[in-house]
Amino acid sequence: MFNFPFSLQTFFVDIILPVPIPGYFTYRVPKDWEAYVQKGIRVVVPFGTSKVYTGVIVAVHSNPPTKYQAKYLLEILDEYPLINDKQLDLIEWIAGYYMCTPGDVFQAALPAGLKISSQSKIQLNPTFEEWEQLTEKESVFCNFLKEKESCTFDEAKSFLEVKSPYYLIKSLVGKSAIFVFDELKDRYSPKIIRKIRLTEYYTHKEHLTQLIGVLEAKPKQLAALLLYLQHISVLRDPSLNAKGLDKKIFTQSEISESSIQTLLKNEVFEVFEQVISRFSEGDDELIPTKFELSNAQNRAFQEILKSFETKDICLLKGVTGSGKTEIYIRLIQEALANGDQVLYLLPEIALTTQIVMRLKKIFGEQLGIYHSKFSDNERVEVWKSVAEGKYSFIVGVRSSVFLPFNNLGLVIVDEEHETSFKQTDPAPRYHARDVVTILAKMHQAKVLLGSATPSFETYYQAKNDKFGLVELNERYGETLLPEIHLIDTKYAAKAKQMNGGFSEEILDKLRVNLEAGKQSLLFQNRRGYSPYIQCQLCEWIAQCTQCDVSLTFHARDKELKCHYCGYKETLPTRCGACGGTSLQTMGYGTEKIEEEIQMHIPGARIGRVDLDTTRSKTAFQNLILDVQNGNLDIIVGTQMVAKGLDFDGLSMVGIFDADKIINFPDFRAHERAYQLITQVAGRAGRRGAQGEVYIQTNQPTHALFQAIIDGDYEGLYQEEIVEREGYNYPPYVRLIRLVIKHVEDTKAKKAANDLGNLLKQNFGAGRILGPEKPLIEKIRNLYAQEILIKIENGVSLSKFKINLRENLDLAQSWPSFKGVQLIVDVDCL
Repeated sequence: MFNFPFSLQTFFVDIILPVPIPGYFTYRVPKDWEAYVQKGIRVVVPFGTSKVYTGVIVAVHSNPPTKYQAKYLLEILDEYPLINDKQLDLIEWIAGYYMCTPGDVFQAALPAGLKISSQSKIQLNPTFEEWEQLTEKESVFCNFLKEKESCTFDEAKSFLEVKSPYYLIKSLVGKSAIFVFDELKDRYSPKIIRKIRLTEYYTHKEHLTQLIGVLEAKPKQLAALLLYLQHISVLRDPSLNAKGLDKKIFTQSEISESSIQTLLKNEVFEVFEQVISRFSEGDDELIPTKFELSNAQNRAFQEILKSFETKDICLLKGVTGSGKTEIYIRLIQEALANGDQVLYLLPEIALTTQIVMRLKKIFGEQLGIYHSKFSDNERVEVWKSVAEGKYSFIVGVRSSVFLPFNNLGLVIVDEEHETSFKQTDPAPRYHARDVVTILAKMHQAKVLLGSATPSFETYYQAKNDKFGLVELNERYGETLLPEIHLIDTKYAAKAKQMNGGFSEEILDKLRVNLEAGKQSLLFQNRRGYSPYIQCQLCEWIAQCTQCDVSLTFHARDKELKCHYCGYKETLPTRCGACGGTSLQTMGYGTEKIEEEIQMHIPGARIGRVDLDTTRSKTAFQNLILDVQNGNLDIIVGTQMVAKGLDFDGLSMVGIFDADKIINFPDFRAHERAYQLITQVAGRAGRRGAQGEVYIQTNQPTHALFQAIIDGDYEGLYQEEIVEREGYNYPPYVRLIRLVIKHVEDTKAKKAANDLGNLLKQNFGAGRILGPEKPLIEKIRNLYAQEILIKIENGVSLSKFKINLRENLDLAQSWPSFKGVQLIVDVDCL
């Protein structure tokens, strides 16, 4: 804490902190720092009685707070703003629109590496003299501190050999023998490598020539010197010596460490450190940046440019394999040539792998990549590179909208219909597709939304002339759309044409493809080995102890796992109800499909692509390379492989269980089933010959399948849009979901009913649906109730939300809401 005298000239700053509390917090600026504080820089501040946070200044003024005594800033972290005005405006807009706090948005926006962390440490009080007051154990610990200067709580626990050191530490604090303090650490640290170079004396040709002569009698040292000269041509250009050589190169070339040390000792070499980027500097062999668009692609490209003359947002609806990416590349090149920044959003980390390899070859060092599988330090480097202008083109997932763009000219949202653009937990529950439209407006930039199967809400806006609409209805190179076959599994089972979960037709096609040297994809949108295990005597099913769901069996780990809370347990040998041993796995996950295919087709090389096999940063990329290099014959995967990937040798797709995709209790079920199945089917036959798709279903006469076979998106849209208008669903209304949670079922219901009655009274019963149980009633030991609010088009959304917030604040003051969690999800999916 700084103790500066109060002055009428004292400056105050409003700070945004990563805490879920409404509003900003006012702090006092120490007198010596008044010249350094400015909007957008990071500061460290005390909060509460013992916490320390990194915040960002949003305003500088001279008005002290009226309701509390302002504390002093502890530290200023930046010389110049790390967050610009447009980012702060975006944070404020997101907080208002999605009904959360600025702190929620700030927590999501700023990479963890840009936030100072605190670690409690213990230090001996240097003025302490009353050692006779200490117990024997306290005295031993204080002597330990005298030698060590300070230690962490974990180190204290280890030294004292106790489960908890807190009682002893509390006693010593009470006797003023020790201090407990927070040591601040900047989470970001630059990557540093140690390099070797010649000392200045030996950069001169005559001295270096003499040295080579001297070292002829010392072959190992001479080998080290010659290796250096091979990589750094000092004789040709002495200035190259400043660059130096990574020490690892000597090790990899089997140069002995003793030879290097001798040369360092004799001042032939010197060691220096260099801060480097964590990212490769790009591929020197760039593919041509100019390429020819087909007639259809060029027509679409020109139509997009024309649309941008009158509209800020345009939808590119192009069938799978139509070459949308080539159009994106041409638009990106145009924007960069104009000096604009470009943001290219993809819905999932997995999709960045293949497209980034291609874009990196075209755009080189201009391209930065931003997603959550990067380390804290890597994300900070991208953030700073965008702020400094090193990266003018970013490819990333939804969190990329928070980057510090200062001259954004174009935003491309690929696969705009994808649900992974929407954050579900925690707050802010924002939709990146919608946020970029606001971000683009702030920068006066253009937005291109791309999809083969747009969301009905986006297509509705395009059809009603709010967005531009450009359609690309033919595949690149005139490749035909895949031929789709429906397999009636009910009939096949009666005719004994099913082998486990597989129809003989799919197995035969897999074998034919293998013999022809072609690749196949089997799609099942469920990971693990089996969705559940069941007792065949009493029908008991293993359930999660914390959630209202069955446990999924994972064969590789021999565990039952909950995919909602992460709970796991070993596979039981007896029924949890009757004690019987007749336990059987039920249903198919990707792990089980992989195992059974290996049994049916022993010679096939099979790769599985799901969350379990792609947890590391490079795992997915390695799998993709295996597919591209022909090292895999059959790929088994979830929706991670369904979209955006382009495999030359993939000619057949099998969709294992389409019925579960179609028969989902959601008003968007048919829209999403059409999107997902069409996207999966689109992986087949993208080069040359027509691909084939086999769909296993118990409902082959379902109208949705005919729409998929005909590629009749328009027909499905027209049918669904009439139904949505009749039942008041988007795009004719906006939806807000309220989720009420409590550890006790009865309290969750009571709070939800009280809130529901209040909202119906103030907003009308027709707008309020529920409360009712969600599809999964209990997750992580919390019971839930849901209320759905419908807001008709034409109603002022901002005013409605202000009134809604007042109602929610009132309800949360009631006794029935004690201990209740209330979640607000605007534009819920």
